[in-house]
Amino acid sequence: MSAPTAALWRRLLPRTLGARLVLVLMAGLLLAHALSFSLLFYERADATRSMMLSNLDEDVSVSVALLERLSPAERVQWLPRLERRTYRYLLRPAQPGTSLVSDRSRQVTATIDNALRHRYALQPRAVSSAPERYEVELTLADGQPLTIEVTPSLMPVARWLPWVLGVQVLLLLGCALLAVRLLTRPLVQLADAAERLDPAQAGSVVPQEGPLEVVKAAKALNALQARVAAHVAERMHILAAISHDLQTPITRLRLRLEAMDETPEQQRLLQDVTHLSQLVREGVSYARSANAVTGTAVRLDLQAFLHSLVGDYEDIGKPVRIGEQIQASLETHPQVLRRIVQNLIDNALAYGGSAEAALRTNATGAVCIDVLDRGPGIPEESLEAVLQPFHRLEQSRGRATGGTGLGLAIAQQLTHALGGKLHLRNREGGGLRATVELRSR
Repeated sequence: MSAPTAALWRRLLPRTLGARLVLVLMAGLLLAHALSFSLLFYERADATRSMMLSNLDEDVSVSVALLERLSPAERVQWLPRLERRTYRYLLRPAQPGTSLVSDRSRQVTATIDNALRHRYALQPRAVSSAPERYEVELTLADGQPLTIEVTPSLMPVARWLPWVLGVQVLLLLGCALLAVRLLTRPLVQLADAAERLDPAQAGSVVPQEGPLEVVKAAKALNALQARVAAHVAERMHILAAISHDLQTPITRLRLRLEAMDETPEQQRLLQDVTHLSQLVREGVSYARSANAVTGTAVRLDLQAFLHSLVGDYEDIGKPVRIGEQIQASLETHPQVLRRIVQNLIDNALAYGGSAEAALRTNATGAVCIDVLDRGPGIPEESLEAVLQPFHRLEQSRGRATGGTGLGLAIAQQLTHALGGKLHLRNREGGGLRATVELRSR
């Protein structure tokens, strides 16, 4: 199969496994039905032909002998009694026509000739081809012409048969749909569980039920989920322990540096120690954010929440302002959400000089908290990468700004803990829009 043909088939096929299974099953069932009915009608045609030839062989000789013994007036009265479904007797010459062309017509003529023991000179003619009709003329002993008109046809189909076939097709379709749904439902549940798998959180256990293959896949996914969670917890514990243990020697190092004479070299060493101390603190924060203790969710007025948060920045003289606002409330964890928005605002202040906090809903009905700045923005190819731990952009987030590459990673991890999503998008005219998308749990 050529590449364009294969691409066309891929576009024509349904996207879901269930629809493809239904399509295959229904195509197979319809083909099987078509073959069965073809064989049935072929058998009916063969049986009808055999029955007609048998009747002709038994009936023609008796009927012609009877008409020979009757007077012309009596013959007219007896003709309706001798008529059959596929042939009848007419006291007239045969209509003009052509010579016989079908094997069946020649076979019928031979049967009539054999039944009459070749006593009559038969003159067969094909009168009509659609529907098939041919006449065989002979002359009785008194000189009167007799024509046997033959009109082969299948046995009529019962009126209830199409309805029965339609009900049968609908029943098969219903059974196919039910079977496909029963087969694909465990796979859908398995796919949903795999999509919900989050290394930073304890995922729900996938039900281990259904066909044997699905049960084995569910067990494997549950085991994988447990191993990933244990691996992440171990790494986070190591990171937190190292970061915590580093704080003591860093503090001693700072005290010793501060006790030295003030020189340019001493100032540079103090700056390095300050950067190192900040990196350690952010490392501890990132490790703790992986297992943020959220407690019980409460209903939070998001507009009042943002006003309070922005007010705290304004009180210390930071250029943070309130943007577009709507009335919205959500069941969430205020302390975790405050930490997320604070990280985003601090990021905007560090790289944009000012920040704006806005509240809106998107097209899907989710509540969105936007933090906007007019900084240098982020290259489009790096918008996803900057959410990874310790990823820093040298041009806009160099060491001179004091960045550690963990602020956005912490915000994203905490947003996932709340069941939300963090999106970054460059603004028209320059700057960055950080969006926290939240939904009610």
